[in-house]
Amino acid sequence: MTDTTTIVDRIALGLSGALFVLGIVVMGVLELLAGKPYSPTALTNDAGEVIATPLIDPTLRTGIVIAALLVLAVWGAYKLVTPMATDAADRAEMPAD
Repeated sequence: MTDTTTIVDRIALGLSGALFVLGIVVMGVLELLAGKPYSPTALTNDAGEVIATPLIDPTLRTGIVIAALLVLAVWGAYKLVTPMATDAADRAEMPAD
């Protein structure tokens, strides 16, 4: 069996995987290392003053993960539109034993 992944497949999967890891793992670890607050909203005291904010804006993290999903969606649409390459060995008839 031959490897059917093309350069477009590798680029799309690599880019989406890198965006997923960046948006979920790397930024999550940075948030943990930065300390509290762990919530995506700013913490306020009873007077309404902001006493702590997250290190990385949650909309940025969400945007990176959505970008990874969009890359996968575009790649999936590309795979649906392009015809499958058939291998000559796949088309050859094999005699039964």
